[in-house]
Amino acid sequence: MGLIVFGVVLLIVLIIIVRCIKIVPQAHAFVIERLGAYSTTWSTGLHLKVPFIDRISKRVSLKEQVVDFPPQPVITRDNVTMQIDTVVYFEITDPKLYTYGVENPLAAIENLTATTLRNIIGDLELDSTLTSRDTINDKIRIILDEATDAWGIKVIRVELKNILPPREIQEAMEKQMKAERERRARILDAEGEKRSQILVAEGMKESAILKADAVKEQKIREASGEAEAILTVQRANADAIKMLNEASPSDQVIAIRSLEAFAKAADGKATKIIVPSDIQNMAGYVTSLKALWDDKKSE
Repeated sequence: MGLIVFGVVLLIVLIIIVRCIKIVPQAHAFVIERLGAYSTTWSTGLHLKVPFIDRISKRVSLKEQVVDFPPQPVITRDNVTMQIDTVVYFEITDPKLYTYGVENPLAAIENLTATTLRNIIGDLELDSTLTSRDTINDKIRIILDEATDAWGIKVIRVELKNILPPREIQEAMEKQMKAERERRARILDAEGEKRSQILVAEGMKESAILKADAVKEQKIREASGEAEAILTVQRANADAIKMLNEASPSDQVIAIRSLEAFAKAADGKATKIIVPSDIQNMAGYVTSLKALWDDKKSE
């Protein structure tokens, strides 16, 4: 009988010892109270508590936590009531302060976020509220972070999830955005038409310039040809006069060539001159040359 009692007592002691062995997982902390007062904070690892004296007051997660608060009614400076819901990212830095600093930390953060949001939005108009999310987020985060230091909480960031103005305001904003899009579309169409007309005008200008250049080139070539023809006639005349000056009265070949040169100068073609049978001396050739030259000048 005594062995049975001893065995039962030993079993109870073993169970108590096993139950007093605690393992704190990673990114967690246990707040320990001894006889109802704060004793210590267990970090990650194996721990043994004193039976019937120590107790785990709170198991605290040190991970970053996310809380999505429901929409809160706020009023802007221009008296527009809207619904805004916020998302708060925070982590616990001091498990002791988190346990004993405030009764319900999440409810305290929610109420503090709502009051801070109302104060900030109350200084802004509707348009500024819709376009200043980053500024509002930073202001709320700074205020919450300072207020929650006493609770062992660090607010990492705050985000405005949704901003819901009244239905009539939304309809007015949609009409305004539609009108703005139509205005931009008309501007783009006008810019395209303007660009198209500019391109057409530039094309016509370039075409006219090319045509003028072609006409100019043609005129230059015609003038060059005429000048070349005049120069050829002048050279032929000079050659004929030179041959006449150098010819002797008995040099019939020179006379004939002179006549050919004058004929060429007269009609622009190489014409073969046949000496008439009644011209027997140089004087007759010269007379014929002079008559041909006079005919050319009379033209």
